[in-house]
Amino acid sequence: MTSPLPAGEWLADAVLYQIYPQSFADADGDGIGDFAGIEEKLDHLAWLGVNTVWFNPCFDSPFDDAGYDISDYLTVAPRYGSNDDLARVVEAARRRGIRVLLDLVAGHTSDRHPWFAASADDPSDHRYIWAGTTERPEGFVPSPGTRPGFYRPNFFPTQPALNFGYARPDPAEPWRRPVDAEGPRANREALRAIMDHWLALGLSGFRVDMAASLVKDDPGHGETVKLWREVRGWLDTVHPHAALLSEWGDPATAVPAGFHADFFLQFGADDDGLLLRSLWNNFAGTVSEQWEPRVPYFDASGEGSARTFLDGWRAARDTIGDAGFISLPTANHDFSRLACGPRTADQLPAAFAFQLTWPTLPAIYYGDEIGMRYVPDLPEHEGSRLGPRYNRAGSRTPMQWDDSPNAGFSTAPAGALYLPPDPDPDRPTVAAQRADTGSLLHLVRRLIALRRSTPELGPAGGTEILHDGYPLVYVRGGRYLVIVNPRRETAEVAAPADTAAPLEVSGVTVGEGRVRAAGFGYGVFAL
Repeated sequence: MTSPLPAGEWLADAVLYQIYPQSFADADGDGIGDFAGIEEKLDHLAWLGVNTVWFNPCFDSPFDDAGYDISDYLTVAPRYGSNDDLARVVEAARRRGIRVLLDLVAGHTSDRHPWFAASADDPSDHRYIWAGTTERPEGFVPSPGTRPGFYRPNFFPTQPALNFGYARPDPAEPWRRPVDAEGPRANREALRAIMDHWLALGLSGFRVDMAASLVKDDPGHGETVKLWREVRGWLDTVHPHAALLSEWGDPATAVPAGFHADFFLQFGADDDGLLLRSLWNNFAGTVSEQWEPRVPYFDASGEGSARTFLDGWRAARDTIGDAGFISLPTANHDFSRLACGPRTADQLPAAFAFQLTWPTLPAIYYGDEIGMRYVPDLPEHEGSRLGPRYNRAGSRTPMQWDDSPNAGFSTAPAGALYLPPDPDPDRPTVAAQRADTGSLLHLVRRLIALRRSTPELGPAGGTEILHDGYPLVYVRGGRYLVIVNPRRETAEVAAPADTAAPLEVSGVTVGEGRVRAAGFGYGVFAL
């Protein structure tokens, strides 16, 4: 059973799990995942040990961008079920000690939202950003209604930006309204009303999509920070149990802005997501053309460096202090899975040993616990392609439950599936790994249990880095030694103690003044 602790307290013990609803479990056989399917699989999450899940957007949508184009914030999409079905999932999860967060798209709607339809025919409506000029400003889209002029989208043209104002108004460009103008005020009120609606149904909070993007032309995000601090103040008063997580990619900014936690992401901050990419990104799967190729630390060659991540993590931690948390994901719906390109299954245990013992909130992307891979060469689907080498569909394939047709995801004909399952005949499944105590799934379960039973392995435990090369060696809480060797070759380093009691170990020994880690070895020891 979950308890009504303030969000900052229960998050300290959170192990997050991200569910992409379309691809998790299909109970009604139409080829698309749904709430009933999620409810059927909650025992898997409880067995695994995760205690907090967040769903990608599940609101009504035309799905031009996989649900990140919302046409009704207060109604769930029929493909997933009804509002009552969502409420049942939330209650069923609560009985298993699992909290549920929703993905809140705060910065834009679908162009089929009634708000936008009304605004496109009413020049006095400023809920969106409209330029009533004869010449189209850069990046704006022609009005689809009787209103003359152009509107500003956030991403795809079908995603008109909600108007939260401009930090730097300009009389020469009258669409640059101040943050306290009528339209921005109305949107801030609507944002609170939407959050209030879902929290009243038992939800435990939100992950906010593109949280840094609300106020436009906002150098240093000063006005955006003020907006979110206002929202956080309201939450602390009205819904103190509710967590606010951001898709900002810059915890050192997002947490002081009022979020309880922010993720290291493949974008964000001044380094454009380099911290996360320096760990996992091997330039297979989702690849942005602007990223500078570099070998990640978790690469078999042993040519990467952990220092980029460690230096950035230290800087963010020192800025945040005790005000909130940094979350480290294995992957997400926009980024390659851990199992991608040349990274093989035997490299994944060391990655999880690191992620689940590091002083960040671990976020496991559905299927990563069994080593599902990024599936290359899929067709674009629901806006999945962002560039010539950036197709997000490969990270969104159906969850692999068992060896039945469609990997147990759905009974629908193959052609009706949201996306095809991994065609590899040796693809991992939950059923096979549940039956094998030596599997990645069982290791992840044991590491989660160790973390949840050992406060020193959580975000509050101290962290002393003893060696930042290969292997990575650190001590948590002064009592727990962690060794991780992501390369294929053996690595050795001086040991911090003569003896250490093994808690979860593979290929690592400590003794005679040395730590010896076999290729892809890892170990957690009590000192």
